[in-house]
Amino acid sequence: MTTTVAFDRGGVQSSADLLRAERLRIATDEPGLVPKGRGWEPASHAMAELCADCPDTIGDVLRMLTRTQEILNELPPPAANRVASFNSLYFTITDRVAQALKGSDVKDRDFLELLDVEFAKRYFEALRLWGEEDLATPDAWEILFRRAQDRKVSKLAAAMLGVNAHINHDLALALTATWERLGAPRDEVVHPDYLLVNKIFYQEIPKLRRRYSTRWQLRIDSLLGDLDDWSQRVLVAATRAHAWEQAQRLWALRDDEDDLARARLVMDRASAYVGELLITGDGIVNRVGDVLRTGRNTARAGLGRVRVRRTRV
Repeated sequence: MTTTVAFDRGGVQSSADLLRAERLRIATDEPGLVPKGRGWEPASHAMAELCADCPDTIGDVLRMLTRTQEILNELPPPAANRVASFNSLYFTITDRVAQALKGSDVKDRDFLELLDVEFAKRYFEALRLWGEEDLATPDAWEILFRRAQDRKVSKLAAAMLGVNAHINHDLALALTATWERLGAPRDEVVHPDYLLVNKIFYQEIPKLRRRYSTRWQLRIDSLLGDLDDWSQRVLVAATRAHAWEQAQRLWALRDDEDDLARARLVMDRASAYVGELLITGDGIVNRVGDVLRTGRNTARAGLGRVRVRRTRV
């Protein structure tokens, strides 16, 4: 039986254009889409040397992520580069996957390890493209990379920007690349291994989120109790399920280069749009926190003056 894939070329292109226009509307503080002088200075040579390598195993991925962390930690702002926040999170999750590969819960180790390697390749490729000031840098990653030194973006938001780009953009591409090497997806065999990573996220994300949170964000976290942990588990499950579905659509289009390119373009633009919304939300939370802190400090100062006056009287 022949399967026919319906694909609206004009609709896809117009959707991509609309997403780009909407992104630029949100990012009103950005003078242009691609800033001059971007890259990984003053560590551009070290980053280029790293990204010239290509991982073959999950051990290679961990080694390269470790070196990436060393490079990013040397970049400004000191010990606070925003890309470093995501890289640290990514290492933690990958290390847990490496441990899972040694256990008995994994049904197809070749699939899960190759998927992890293909997944990492997309990240290192994005780092390389940005370092070369290449316009082919995915929009989804550019959202984070252009804010690498922006203290107005919290470390938590920066980490989430990387998660957004990696899952909503890279994961579907990594899945199709894995299927190309191992054969068409066998849901009943490999999908349980794919879902195993969800469990790792569930266990690690709460700890990671609190690692990167500001004092104000931690206060909100304590007020919400388990609600934010539950909501993020739902978000992880939904986004990774969507990535699997995206991969299946891309797989169906693999023999048509033009349609595949259009589909990938929309996926990139949509991921970037989500990233801009994350930044907008982070800015609102931080501004509210600043206002409340200012009010608290003003009140404390006022009380201090009253006490001084009373003492003098």
